[in-house]
Amino acid sequence: MGDLLGVAVLGAGHMGADHIRRLDQVVSGARVAAVADPDTARAKEAAAGIDGVSVHAEAEAALGAPGVDAVLIASPGPAHEEALLAAFARGLPVLCEKPMVPDSAGALRVVEAEARLGRRLAQIGFMRRYDSEYRRLKALLDSGRLGRPLMLHCTHRNVSSPPDFTSAMLINSSVSHEIDAARWLLGQELTAVTVLRPASSAGAPEGLLDPQFVLFETERGALVDVEVFVNCGFGYQVRCEAVCESGSARIGDEHTMVVTSGGGAREDVAQDYLVRFADAYDREVQAWVDATRRGEVTGPGVWDGYAASVVAEAGVRALESGGRVAVGLAPRPAP
Repeated sequence: MGDLLGVAVLGAGHMGADHIRRLDQVVSGARVAAVADPDTARAKEAAAGIDGVSVHAEAEAALGAPGVDAVLIASPGPAHEEALLAAFARGLPVLCEKPMVPDSAGALRVVEAEARLGRRLAQIGFMRRYDSEYRRLKALLDSGRLGRPLMLHCTHRNVSSPPDFTSAMLINSSVSHEIDAARWLLGQELTAVTVLRPASSAGAPEGLLDPQFVLFETERGALVDVEVFVNCGFGYQVRCEAVCESGSARIGDEHTMVVTSGGGAREDVAQDYLVRFADAYDREVQAWVDATRRGEVTGPGVWDGYAASVVAEAGVRALESGGRVAVGLAPRPAP
């Protein structure tokens, strides 16, 4: 490994292009060595102006490109399993965007493949663990000052859903962040899920069940509820309130610029997750680069990615059936 960590970025879409920019302009200790995307014109545009970067249509070619020391996977979820296994075969450290693998069977194969290596190679991109507000809430809950957590109340709103967004994706794409955040904040596995379906908003595309109300149960009796509303129309909002035996704590209230003029006041509302969690993404990728250069892997791992996939699948079944669905995790492989 040279002075700078050479990173191959797989995927040059909205998320991938932002990570390419981040590695090139924000993060220290790394450089973009290769970019892969089936749309090579898009890949070239994302990598424009970066010295020494090679562009490829296939992920495998990028992994084998000169100067590649590590991999950042930002391609669509269905491509993640193949890319992760290919990186493992080459011994390359990986930062993989969520979902690690959309289906739980594939996610378990990744867990088992890493276990066979006898060492960690992958960090999974649950960036809320790096958000300053979430980290403060985690530290407070871990301190025990508020007593045992009883409930988490969560809100997840988007301005609008992208084309072809499905009712299931409200859970396995949007709420997957709350699934991991709840497991991490509480230090507990989620054991069951129920999904309630209020009347859909007039702003939702035809046939999309939006909003939804998702209720999770945990192994030690806490409850987690999530209001997910992906066509709210006004902004991107993520909030979480922990209710404990001796108090409560809430994060996500906007602390942005307030403009007062003309007898009124206006407060900015983020319109995109890349804006709301920009600092968290920066810290996440910097932490990954720093750890990789030290020969370490930190942060959420493949088991966290697998657990999120299992819980999300149970949530989709609950959405479809209208009933409570238990979550069944496979035995965790020995490290």
